[in-house]
Amino acid sequence: MLGVRLSSEIEGRLQDLCEETGRTKSYYAKKAIEAFLDDKEDYLKGIAVLEKKEPRMALNDLEKELGLDS
Repeated sequence: MLGVRLSSEIEGRLQDLCEETGRTKSYYAKKAIEAFLDDKEDYLKGIAVLEKKEPRMALNDLEKELGLDS
């Protein structure tokens, strides 16, 4: 379960949309979260890995190490 607080402006816009389309607020919340994850999930996971300051290797070096350079 997830609770989300919205500004009165966003709440009103969402309510109007629901009334005009016959969809629920939950429907639009799910769609918005899915769109956000589709768009940002990989990027945010990559940033989290970089923030850990763990050892990394350049792609060219990894390709050489694996014998994939051509």
